[in-house]
Amino acid sequence: MSNDKEMFEKIYEGVAVWTEFGPPKELRDLVESGEIKPCNVLDVGCGEGFYAIYLASKGFDVTGIDISENAIKLAKENATKQGVKIKFMALDVDDLDIINDKFDFVFEWAILHHIIPEQRNKYLENIKRILNKKGKYLSICFNNQNPDFGAKGKDLRIIPEGAKMPAGTKLYYSSFDEMKELFESYFRIIEAKLITMVAGKKEHIGNYFFMEKL
Repeated sequence: MSNDKEMFEKIYEGVAVWTEFGPPKELRDLVESGEIKPCNVLDVGCGEGFYAIYLASKGFDVTGIDISENAIKLAKENATKQGVKIKFMALDVDDLDIINDKFDFVFEWAILHHIIPEQRNKYLENIKRILNKKGKYLSICFNNQNPDFGAKGKDLRIIPEGAKMPAGTKLYYSSFDEMKELFESYFRIIEAKLITMVAGKKEHIGNYFFMEKL
């Protein structure tokens, strides 16, 4: 994602188009059901920190990373306002290999579709490495059935050059089966389904995978 760093810095000069101030239902359900109990957690692509703040308020020990230094600055300010302590770092997902800490829960919301398919194996290898045994991993990304983008198959999952997204970023859509095959190489899948997710104030079809490190 390093090629998009300048674009993300511009996005986070204000409120990002995809910012949601409350945690998504899928994350809340895992926490409130007790499926995920307070533990060491890594929020990948934390943005302005609102999901991390929610987890910290529930007793989690949270680390949040984002490629944008502007986002991290805002996240620190928001955490201070809410009176919670969170470790925030400006870090590209391509550089996860510098993290030596271990986590019981790692999650990313609408991040994996920013990572080109050729780099996803390296990313997942790092996620597996930093997870403790039996650690949980939640990943949600855009499915290639999204009507907004006119994708009509695997080869067209990358937005054409002429297409303009609100944030200006390139996205890589994947089918449910493609993501299942990818994840099965690294984790035990606990639950997998298609969901309706909100991003950019719009509803999208998302690939939901909740997994465990063996």
